[in-house]
Amino acid sequence: MSLRFHEISEGDRRILNPLSEDKLALLGRICHITPGTRHLDLACGKGELLSTWAATYGLHGVGMDISHVFLDAARKRAAELGVSDQVTFVHGDAGAYEAEENAFDIVSCIGATWIGGGLSGTLDLMRRPLRPGGLALVGETYWITPPPSDVDVDFDATSLAGTAERLAAGGYELVEMVLASQDDWDRYVASQWWTITEWLRANPDDPDAPAMRDFLDRSRRPYLEYQRRHLGWGVFVTRLTG
Repeated sequence: MSLRFHEISEGDRRILNPLSEDKLALLGRICHITPGTRHLDLACGKGELLSTWAATYGLHGVGMDISHVFLDAARKRAAELGVSDQVTFVHGDAGAYEAEENAFDIVSCIGATWIGGGLSGTLDLMRRPLRPGGLALVGETYWITPPPSDVDVDFDATSLAGTAERLAAGGYELVEMVLASQDDWDRYVASQWWTITEWLRANPDDPDAPAMRDFLDRSRRPYLEYQRRHLGWGVFVTRLTG
């Protein structure tokens, strides 16, 4: 998906993953955040995680994202919640961010492990800025059951147990997790269909309209055909081992 398509399809959402507001709050409670906790969120999207946790718990954070559209929304949300002095949003490639070593109590990459070329590479990126004993939060897909053998899958996912093994191989121990329900998936994916169709109705002459229509048609079928049944998503709460 191109960046513009991503910005259009996520236009009506604050949380850019299959994670409800209740589960975002649950994740915050799991992390035992206290005032002054320092948090780095890589590929932060619209910054909902940082801003709501800053408002709720008093943390201070930095979010980085490649989208100016999402960062504008993040800054507006931080101002709305009165936490603009607690969170900073930086434009750039999160995969190239040179953070200070051992500077953050929490480092997260929720649903964007493409920044490191996959889960393994992203775990490597998160290691340097994470302080000893800190928490690394990774949002990632996994297979609930194997997909049909005749399906051509163009992304790398493994089972839930396999995900824990990949985390361990990267030097992280899985200590908690918050998994999306089927309804969380539906609300995330189907809301994008609505947003895209409304955009197409409002912008029929946009040069990108035919490609956007094609993207909608190509993404809707696999979700209905097999992803809804076989594919899961979750945020995995981890710590560095050793």
